[in-house]
Amino acid sequence: ACIDPQALPDITPALDLLYQEHSIKVLHACRQDLEIFYQLRRRPLRPVFDTQMAAPLLGYPDQISYAALVEELLGAKLNKDHTRTDWRQRPLTPQQLEYAANDVIYLGRIYLKLRHALEEAGKLAWLEEDFASLYVPSEYETRPGNAWLRLRQAWQFEGAQLAALQALATWRETRARKQDQPRTWILRDEALYDLARALPRSRADLGAIPTLPGKTASRHGDALLETIDQARHRAPDPVPMALHPVKRLDKDEKAQVTRLLDLAQARCAELALDPRTLTSRKELARLLRGERNLRLLRGWRRRVAGEELLAIVEPPAGASSPPP
Repeated sequence: ACIDPQALPDITPALDLLYQEHSIKVLHACRQDLEIFYQLRRRPLRPVFDTQMAAPLLGYPDQISYAALVEELLGAKLNKDHTRTDWRQRPLTPQQLEYAANDVIYLGRIYLKLRHALEEAGKLAWLEEDFASLYVPSEYETRPGNAWLRLRQAWQFEGAQLAALQALATWRETRARKQDQPRTWILRDEALYDLARALPRSRADLGAIPTLPGKTASRHGDALLETIDQARHRAPDPVPMALHPVKRLDKDEKAQVTRLLDLAQARCAELALDPRTLTSRKELARLLRGERNLRLLRGWRRRVAGEELLAIVEPPAGASSPPP
């Protein structure tokens, strides 16, 4: 049966059922769903089994779609005509209800197949390590003052522009929570960047920013200008190194990263893993440049490949790296 939360006077009984820890909740690409549950109950939903996280450990593509996984494992083809539908509209059509049902009814069978295969391959414990990160409250807690850390282009800003970007991200996060709306409905990232670059001083200046919708400028113009003006004279928080792109590698470094990637991919072939679930060229470049707070160096990834790759980058005293 499909449950419509908007039709229920109180969703507490449904949440009570979902939060029973003796039952496994099977989802596909669950992080956004878990964020919503966390906001409702202020604690992570557990235990869960994410089929998108599980599939790459068996060689399926990293971030495989639900429809592709259903077809691959069960041979069923899903109609995705309503992927972009507006689910706030009521009443829902029979076609929308069928789509909603199809989006979950195959999960049980997929779960059983994936779990059995992972047990057979000795990888179920690996997956449990990855699932553990889903139960950490800080994964879902974004303090308004830290909202700017989600902005991928923040590393490009400095000085007053960076301070303005940080302040605008805080303002957007606070407004989104107050209105219970997605951040991008308040202001898109592109508009945040352009506002911070332009440092507008007047409503006329706001009107010259093409990525800022006119309705948004009209509704929030004074608040945006005040936020920017206050930030203009404040020192910004430093941008963490993790937000900076890896600096351009020289010829020798590129060759070394390629060698590391070849070794990682060979290990994945031996273990029937999708290579992208183990590491990436970008992460290996960071490893080569000295970063150690990397996914590759935690848990099962470190055991199956990370330790070996780290030994190449940092050979023990008195030893030397083997020739390329």
